[in-house]
Amino acid sequence: MRQEHVDPKDRSAVRSLLRLWPYVRPVRGRLLGAALVAVVASCLGLVIPLVLKWIVDGPVADRDPDGVWLGALSLLLLGLVEAVLFGVRRWLVARPLAGVEATMRADLYRHLQRLPVAFHDRWPSGQLLSRGTADLALLRMFLAFPLTFLLVNATTILVGFVVLMFQEWTLGLVLLAPVVPLVIVCSVFEAKYARVARRAQDQVGDLTTVVEESVLGIRIIKGFGRHRSQADAFRVLAQGLRATELGKARLLAWIWTLITTLPELAIGAALVLGTVQVADGGLSAGTLVAFLSTALALRWPVESIGFLLAMSQEAATATERFFEVMDVAEEADAALPAPSGGADRKPGGIVFEGVEFRYPDAEEGSPPVLAGIDLHIRPGETMALVGATGSGKTTLTALVPRLYDATAGRITLDGEDITAMPRTRLRELVAVAFEEPTLFSATVGENVLMGAADGGEEELRRALGVAQAGFVDELPHGVHTEVGEQGLSLSGGQRQRLALARAVVGRPRFLVLDDPLSALDVHTEALVEAALRRVLAETTAVVVAHRPSTVMLADRVALLSEGRIAAVGTHQELLRTSAEYAWLMSGGEHAAGARDTGEAVSGPVEDEDMGAKAPAEEGSTR
Repeated sequence: MRQEHVDPKDRSAVRSLLRLWPYVRPVRGRLLGAALVAVVASCLGLVIPLVLKWIVDGPVADRDPDGVWLGALSLLLLGLVEAVLFGVRRWLVARPLAGVEATMRADLYRHLQRLPVAFHDRWPSGQLLSRGTADLALLRMFLAFPLTFLLVNATTILVGFVVLMFQEWTLGLVLLAPVVPLVIVCSVFEAKYARVARRAQDQVGDLTTVVEESVLGIRIIKGFGRHRSQADAFRVLAQGLRATELGKARLLAWIWTLITTLPELAIGAALVLGTVQVADGGLSAGTLVAFLSTALALRWPVESIGFLLAMSQEAATATERFFEVMDVAEEADAALPAPSGGADRKPGGIVFEGVEFRYPDAEEGSPPVLAGIDLHIRPGETMALVGATGSGKTTLTALVPRLYDATAGRITLDGEDITAMPRTRLRELVAVAFEEPTLFSATVGENVLMGAADGGEEELRRALGVAQAGFVDELPHGVHTEVGEQGLSLSGGQRQRLALARAVVGRPRFLVLDDPLSALDVHTEALVEAALRRVLAETTAVVVAHRPSTVMLADRVALLSEGRIAAVGTHQELLRTSAEYAWLMSGGEHAAGARDTGEAVSGPVEDEDMGAKAPAEEGSTR
């Protein structure tokens, strides 16, 4: 879902572009110097018609060859100086503007790391990628060329018309005639182009999202033979972008035609009137040549108006898209004060007090995902969270490291409210391992040591041992082997073991494990569990569990049902007292909804895994 953006009719391109000033300020000296150099170079071009006037009215009229050669040499020198000055301008802006782009890209990346997970849930990754790449490259181009030449061309046109009026004011008025129509045309063009430019850049983001998803999901696409449907989806988006780009091209063609035609008509009219005046003796041939040469020198500054306005609108849109992300508030520390009276009672471990949570984009009035969660995990205790799919287990564990903030209630770690902690400290205390392991394009060692900022070889080896990840020694370069993007060069079980190693490498005080052994075979799982018991004995842990073998790692179990804690006790206690828990442990997760469907639960069934009695559905042949 893409965030709503400002309608181009309701915003000013100038106001949008002014937001770049904090980034431009450090290099303003070089940009101003480059603009001044370009202005001087452009104004030198207006001296050339004056030299032509001198040549025609002087050496040519007097038949003086030496004077003609002197005039030609002067023109050559003026041309060389103009070329050198434009080269100096490009040298002045190249390095600083590359630095501006790099700074903006670094700020965007840094900001993305500090935004709440809820933001990333809403925004497609392709939209963020296009803002950090294509949009910023567009802004660098704008600062290097259109920004300078809007000033240069405006100055050149102003100086040029002053020169024209001094040469022959009657002809100058003829050339001024198209000014009002051109202003109207440019105003209409700017409004239309702004909307099309925004649409095109958003479509680039959508297209980037599809490409990224297709690359990351290539195994699924190939496995299900969906390459044709994916190609069709890509083709639809690409054709939409093509249509928008053609719309931009039509607008540019339209503005370019008008901006070229109107001045050309004015120059033609001035040529006819000037010729008549020369024939009548009221104007010298040299003055007419100089006038027409000056008018022709102003053609490019005038004709480039449409092109520069188009690039300025695209840059304004890119600026808006950049700041749409930068304006989102980062995760705040110490968001909520501790409730009064909390200082008198400070239980250790992890405590949930009246915790409620609903996702930020949930419809108003919808029931919360979690409601009235009261749970105490004692220091050094391991608590297993068990519940049917969708009961809120993963959401509850995500609240501990503040990947999301509870919408009501509070969570404390050893008596300290997590909302009163700096997030950096909180995440040093709490380590996490998710069911879907994520690895980065780095070495095995670098991926694991992300869990311990100061970790070394000893900590790395200990963590790999706990996770039973001895397979890394068989990789081509051991712990220095690059695992590739998303770690897809490894099996699911191998990735999960490395993610578990990353969670335990820093010896965290609090450990949150979301079904960390789901991808392991039973033999490896048994080995990992044996090693993991020693780690859990040294920490306070919450473990999301779906299998009895994982539950057996815990001291106590909390049953989560429909976003509420339904029961808390040991594994054996819940088997005896909770029909829902027993059914879940027997492999019938769908029985979490048995109460809603009115199905009866009766009759003991021997559970081979647990050696205990578990309820079964009436009429079952188990």
